Amino acid sequence: MTHAAGNSPSDPPEWLRPRTDQGAHAQPATPRPEPQAPHQPQPPHQPQAPLPHEAAPTPASAEPTPQRAAPQPAAPQPAQQPGSHAHAQQSHAQQPPAPGHSPSNPPGLDQIHLIKRKKQAPRSGWRRAVHTMTGGLINPGDSEADQELEALTERVRQPLRGDYRIAVLSLKGGVGKTTTSFGLGATFATLRGDRVIAVDANPDLGTLSGRVQSETSSTVRDLLAAPNVERYSDVRAHTSQSRSRLEVLASERDPAVSEAFSEDDYRRAIDILQHHYNIILTDCGTGLMHSAMNGVLDLADAIVLITSPAIDGAQSASATLDWLVHHGYGRLVGQSVVVISSVRPGAASVDVDKLEQHFLGRTRSVQVIPYDPHLAEGSHIDLDLVHPSTRRAFIELAATVADAFPTTARRLK
Repeated sequence: MTHAAGNSPSDPPEWLRPRTDQGAHAQPATPRPEPQAPHQPQPPHQPQAPLPHEAAPTPASAEPTPQRAAPQPAAPQPAQQPGSHAHAQQSHAQQPPAPGHSPSNPPGLDQIHLIKRKKQAPRSGWRRAVHTMTGGLINPGDSEADQELEALTERVRQPLRGDYRIAVLSLKGGVGKTTTSFGLGATFATLRGDRVIAVDANPDLGTLSGRVQSETSSTVRDLLAAPNVERYSDVRAHTSQSRSRLEVLASERDPAVSEAFSEDDYRRAIDILQHHYNIILTDCGTGLMHSAMNGVLDLADAIVLITSPAIDGAQSASATLDWLVHHGYGRLVGQSVVVISSVRPGAASVDVDKLEQHFLGRTRSVQVIPYDPHLAEGSHIDLDLVHPSTRRAFIELAATVADAFPTTARRLK
């Protein structure tokens, strides 16, 4: 029951209160205590109590005797209009609380959509032109291709606990192994916020360092000989970083020294890098019998096998899978990704679709990297200069590799 403002249910009515209008010097009378009388039955008919505005006359010499207040019916409230503010407050107060919530336990702010966000502006094509010309009044949204690209990007950015090691292999040279290593690493470094490094483990004058502007003359051998590499800045002094934030650890340029890069050297290098980088790519040589290859394959979480859309390249890639199975690396074969890299312009005479079906029967996925003039230069690689189709192919490759990221971190030694 609602009450008018200023009166509480326990206050006596106005006509029972002592009068205070008998002059400026009139003193309020002290109420006489009411004698305790035995309970007597009420007569059948009682005179009606006067209304509040009809006060009973009191003689001037008589003191007002306090009486017990009789319960008064609530005054009728004026009808509220449906559109009034009071009606809105009353309606809101009468609504029951949401299930699971109470006035003392309101819903958290994370359960309420406090911000009304606008639809994202289109990124390309006629949709972006329409959005620009209309000043944002017409927003057709992203195209289906852009939405698919956004979904691929989200897969690339999925969380990774610890570090993940990828070995890029090929028994045949000239099929784009080093280019794919750099393109995959640069894509990860561009789309993710963590650190990515590519290690050149090619004993035959590796060219990975030639894909980035050189910032240091240090090599993996200098990193192993450094007295203190506990901090990231200590390791960063031995790497070169591209515009995509991919770091490259170069191999020795002297073939006589690089041949001495053994399995133990590679394991020591990974022991250092795993504390500072989330993704470690290794650009391997063409020889599987090299000493460092045992360490590369033992420590790898996944392999990316490179082949060309040609008969000899496909045969070499298939022979690599056979060798891995027979030498106890079957776990890597089942989770491997085959990349068919087109290093020459024009359509290949080999049926690429049938080539894909062949490798899909043995590996997890197959990705085709189209020919790109910028990649074919064999010099510094800038992802902003490659064709959009090539850029998308690298994102698809990175998303496929990221799908196998572990959910638990590796225990560091």
